[in-house]
Amino acid sequence: MATQSRTVRIGSAHGLHARPAKLFAQAAKDSGIPVTIAKDAGAPVNAASILGVIALGIEQGDYVTLTADGETAEATLDTLSELLSTDHDAE
Repeated sequence: MATQSRTVRIGSAHGLHARPAKLFAQAAKDSGIPVTIAKDAGAPVNAASILGVIALGIEQGDYVTLTADGETAEATLDTLSELLSTDHDAE
């Protein structure tokens, strides 16, 4: 199984606060494979942990690195990247 990584720029106007963080963490959890998220050069946290994700203090325009490990890593990163680059505050 290959580990895949991807760097994504945050699209939500207010960064990864409660609602986008919840959507993201739920999607990471639903993927069924281990996924981490790291801000800049910081330590990676479990992407399925809403508290871990919020604690990173991710703002609009920040770059994060997603890493997924498993058969569906690439598809999972596609889905999660899409979530992160979308402005959920524009709805």
